[in-house]
Amino acid sequence: MFFASDNWAGAHPNIAAGLSANAGGFSTAYGDGTLDQAVYQRFSEIFEREVAVFFVATGTAANSLSLATYNKPGGISFAHRESHVIEDECGAPEYFSGGSRLHAIDGALGKIDPHNLERVIGRFAPEIVHWGRPMAVSITQSTEVGTVYGLDDIDAIASIARHHKLPLHMDGARFANALVALETTPAEMTWKRGVDIVSFGGTKNGCWCAEAIVLFDLDRAKELAFLRKRAAQLFSKSRFIAAQFEAYFKDDLWLDTARHANAMAARLAAAIEDSASAQLAWLPQANEVFAVMKKAEAERLMAAGAAFYDWHRPHGFDGHIGEDEALYRFVTSFATTDESIAQFEALLRAGSEE
Repeated sequence: MFFASDNWAGAHPNIAAGLSANAGGFSTAYGDGTLDQAVYQRFSEIFEREVAVFFVATGTAANSLSLATYNKPGGISFAHRESHVIEDECGAPEYFSGGSRLHAIDGALGKIDPHNLERVIGRFAPEIVHWGRPMAVSITQSTEVGTVYGLDDIDAIASIARHHKLPLHMDGARFANALVALETTPAEMTWKRGVDIVSFGGTKNGCWCAEAIVLFDLDRAKELAFLRKRAAQLFSKSRFIAAQFEAYFKDDLWLDTARHANAMAARLAAAIEDSASAQLAWLPQANEVFAVMKKAEAERLMAAGAAFYDWHRPHGFDGHIGEDEALYRFVTSFATTDESIAQFEALLRAGSEE
C-alpha cells in the first residue's frame, strides 16, 4: 500500500527492457546518437510541430533551466504560492538564473487565479529598476494538490502572459496524468494555448530517470544548450534517457500508465468517500488524492503498512480540519494495483467498525 509518492514506484518493465536493449554497442555521445535523434523527432510528432528537446536528470533541473532560458537582470517569475518551483526546489530556479526571483500568486487549490496574476504583474513596472521586472509565468500541470488546469484556464493565463510579453512555462512533472484527465492532445494543452516551454516529466509515470525540456521557441534553443551544459545536465551517454523515452512513447505506453494511475486514484477516492473514518478534502482530478482524517486513524493505517504523507492546508481550501485531525495526501502510480486499493479499503472499514 504505497501511496506516499509516484516517485516511490520503480520502472515499468517496458522501460527497463528498453534500457537493456540499448546497453551494448557504441553510440555517438552527448545527445547526437541515432536513438537520440529519433526520440527528438518523436517529441515533434507528439506535439505536432518542430520542437527542441533537452534531456535532463530531474524535474528541478528542467524547471530551473526552463526559467533560466528567459532570464534577465532583475527578473521575476510568477508561480502559484504552493507550486513546486517555490516550495520544493531549494532555491534552484533562482540559483540557475543567477539571482532572479520567484513571486507567489494566490489561487484556490493549486491553480493561479488569473485576476491575481494580472494584478500582481501590474505592480512591477518594467521601466522602474528598483522593483525588478517581470520575466516569466509558470504553471504546474497537474498541480501540487492534484487539480488540473482546464484548457480555458490555460488560455486565460496565457492571454495575460502575452499581454505583458512574458513567456509561459508549464511544469509538467505529471504532464501525462493531466493530459489524459483532460482527454486532449499535447499540442492542445501547450503551444496551441500559448505555452512556450514545458518541463516534460517521465520519471513519475514509469521511467527510471527521464525528464526533458521541450522548447517551442526554437530561436532560444542554442542558448539553452549552453545553459544545460553549464548546469552539468548534458549527459555523455544520453542514449539511456533516449531509450527510456523511446519505450515510454511506444504504443502509447505513457498514456496507458497515466490512465491507470488516474483510475487507481479514482478508486482510492471512492474508498475514502465510502469510509466513516475519513473524508475526501476535494475531488481528485489526476493521480493525487487528499483526505481529512483523525491523526490517530492515520497512525493506525501507517502502522498497518499504508504509506502516505500528511499535508499542509492549501490556499483556498475551506473545509473543516479539527484539532485531532490532519490533511493527508495519497498518490497512485502505474505500479498501484487493485489489490493494494482493496487492502487499504479493508483497513478503512476495519477502523470504522472499531
